[in-house]
Amino acid sequence: MATDNTKKAPAAPKKEKRSLKEYMKGVRLEMRKVIWPTKKELVNFSVVVIAVCAFFALGFWAVDSAVLATLREVLGITM
Repeated sequence: MATDNTKKAPAAPKKEKRSLKEYMKGVRLEMRKVIWPTKKELVNFSVVVIAVCAFFALGFWAVDSAVLATLREVLGITM
């Protein structure tokens, strides 16, 4: 005689729907909490991002060129 003793999980409580006006008030409130970077920080961060992107671009280019050269040698491909 098999009995099923599993219980169903309780349903998640339904979220209260809010108006667009209330949503925008919440967005405005959260935007006031943001600590915006200074101009100097923004320039420094931008330079770092550009430098890292350039570094990885050159790295990927080098690896791609090496793989292509290896495949040309192994498979005897000419262009």
